[in-house]
Formats: sequence, structure tokens, C-alpha cells
Amino acid sequence: MKVNIKQISEQTGFSPATISNALNHKRGVNKETAETIFKVAKELGYITDIGITKVKFILYRRNGQILDDTPFFTQMINGAERACMDAGYEMMMVHVDRFSPDYEEQVEALINDSSSALVLLGTEVIGEDLKPFHDSKCPIITLDYCTGDMKFSGVAINNEDSFFLATKYLIDQGHTDIGYLSGKFRIRAFRLRNRGYQKAMNTAALTIKPEFRVPLSTSMESAYQDMMAYLKTSPKLPTAYIADNDMIALGAMRALQEHRIRIPEDVSIIGFDDLPYSEICSPRLTSIRVPKQEMGKLAIEKLISILNNGDAIKTKIEVSTDFIIRDSVRKLK
Repeated sequence: MKVNIKQISEQTGFSPATISNALNHKRGVNKETAETIFKVAKELGYITDIGITKVKFILYRRNGQILDDTPFFTQMINGAERACMDAGYEMMMVHVDRFSPDYEEQVEALINDSSSALVLLGTEVIGEDLKPFHDSKCPIITLDYCTGDMKFSGVAINNEDSFFLATKYLIDQGHTDIGYLSGKFRIRAFRLRNRGYQKAMNTAALTIKPEFRVPLSTSMESAYQDMMAYLKTSPKLPTAYIADNDMIALGAMRALQEHRIRIPEDVSIIGFDDLPYSEICSPRLTSIRVPKQEMGKLAIEKLISILNNGDAIKTKIEVSTDFIIRDSVRKLK
């Protein structure tokens, strides 16, 4: 088994971060400490294994609507960064824009950097975007995106089952006319959530009415504007909506309330992500909580396992969610 930084840390008593800094000749490690670390690293055979010294966390944008409009990802990144620090790896943020003029050159540089391992935040990724990463010369794992045909491991949310259970909750509360507030930019996570919604409705033998599906933009403000425009047409409303994420749900709630439509007395709403806003809005939003920091940590732990043990088995990790009941759903029966 390959020697890793943790073993050097246990042998020397220095933290993994100090070990990493010394082996990468960074400032802040005194000469005596560095000499001790290098001596033990040589004795354990680690020096010959040195190659990857950092993790590059790739924020991949197709249009930025999801990444830029949702504060969901900050905690995920924090979890990854903390796990890197604990393991003695530096983490760098890299922004990749699919439609940037230098996109191909940027990806080429990333996948040929033998000193780095890659975490690809795949929220906005579609299948074809992964093709160049299949040729990566360095280890790679995806975060918030995973499919069966990928050539590498991934960590993702159990979107379909989570949305199925949330829709079933509305049905159990007596709702039969259930609408869907759908994000206009159809990322894979949203498509899976839609599948869960449809599955729950079909299982209960309820009709999915197209007029109750409202496409909204994915920032809170733009969702509000879109919903205001929709409500001006005086549409017939369902008794409940389920939304692709909290930002959409919160924007729609504001528009409904400004049209004197009461929540949950007139219309119930469920969101997804359980952002901090969900706890402080009025009424407090029932939502699906995602373990964001834990997802980032899991991705790094799996990546480090690949680095240390050369794991050849591709692993798909689906993270379970928690359903948080608050005040935005009314029981009809």
C-alpha cells in the first residue's frame, strides 16, 4: 500500500497541513521541521510516491444560472476544502466556462496536469461535456452529477426518490391538484426531480395537468418576476406546488403573496435544498435538506482513496436527504 501524508503525520507528530507545506517547499515551515519531515518521508518511501500535491475544484458553467444564482454550493465547497486541509492537500478553485473562447485549452491543461487531482462540480454539466475529461491523466471525481456511463466515480443527491417522497407527502395531506414550479434551465438534477414528481403522481393515479406546470428562472428575483407575469394571466391554481429548488419556491411565494394568495391557506409550497432563507421566510418553507458539507467531504475522501490505494472500481455515491416540515403546507383532510 502506498505511503500517505497521514502516516508521515502520525510518525512525526506534525499536522497533515504542515507535512504538505514542507514537502511542497511552501513558506511557514521552519528548517528543522522540514528536515525532520523529509527524513521520515524518505524512510517510509513516500518521496518516490510524490506527484499529486493539490486538488483542483472545478466550477463548471454552461450558463451560470444555477451556480451563480444559488448559495447552495458554498457549504459544499467548504466541506471539500476542509477535507483537503485535513488530508494535507491544497485546494484550488478553477472556473471553467463551456462557451469561453479558451475552453478547450483550459480543459486540456487541467486533464494533463499530473500534479493535481480534479473535483468536477457537475451541476450544470450535460453528458457531452464529460467527454474530454475521460482522457484525464490525473484522478477525477464528479460532485453533484453522476451517471452510469461515466468512466469515473461521482457523488450526487438522490434527487428522484427525494422528490417522490415530497410529492407523496402532499398527496398524503389530501392534495390531488399538485403543480410543478420547474427551473427553466433543465439541469440533470431537475430532470430527475421531475421524474420523482411524475412517479408519485402516477403511483397515486393522479392526473398531471400541464397547466399547473410553471417554468421559472432560477434566481429568487427572476423567479418572482416570472411568477408575477404568470399570475397576471389569472390562471387556475392548484392547491399545492412543488419547486425544483428553494430559490424558485421563495420567488414564487413572494409573487403569490403579493397577489393576495395565502400560503398555505390557498396554496401549499415545498422547496428543495433547505437554504437558510427557508427558515426565516414567512411562512417558513417546507423543504428537502441536502447534506451539502458532507457531499463535499465525501468527494474528497473518495478522491484521496483513489490516490492512496489506486481504486479501480468506479463508485456512484447517492446521498440521502431529509424532509424538513415547516409551515408552508396545509393539510386538506
